[in-house]
Amino acid sequence: MRAVAIAAITNAFVRVFPASSLQANVLKQTALFCGATLLVWLLSMTYGLDLSAGFF
Repeated sequence: MRAVAIAAITNAFVRVFPASSLQANVLKQTALFCGATLLVWLLSMTYGLDLSAGFF
């Protein structure tokens, strides 16, 4: 299931950002950087939060 989702996201990126365009490469790198920044921000916001089974 996870591999199918990753393949779908990869195929979407390939269709949206063709490999032949410099502008598309810049947009793709910007999108990946924003995604990585969002992930790091999310992880920093949950640092120290008790996510054990008793929390839910």
